[in-house]
Amino acid sequence: MDMFSALAEPTRRDILMMLAAKGKLSASAIYKKFDVSHPAISQHLKVLREAKLVRVEKRAQKRIYQINPTGISELEKWTKQMKKQWNERFKRLDKVLAKEVKKHGK
Repeated sequence: MDMFSALAEPTRRDILMMLAAKGKLSASAIYKKFDVSHPAISQHLKVLREAKLVRVEKRAQKRIYQINPTGISELEKWTKQMKKQWNERFKRLDKVLAKEVKKHGK
């Protein structure tokens, strides 16, 4: 699953926000924050892992989750690229509008 599909689900975004705020959390600590079944949260965590947005570390019987900086960097890179493209489009639109204003004397 790609990162955008993974981020389309609110529970997964909430999990990422929790990890961003806390750094590392065990799967059990994540489960406790939601009113859904453990298997449902496990599935959300699996999707986030497959999208490379989180990493998991196994410690004995625990699974410790944290944000994957590489995945988040890819998301940030895409966002910056989109912002740059839109800003360029707005600049071109501003030029067209400025010409129209001059042309009509307003």
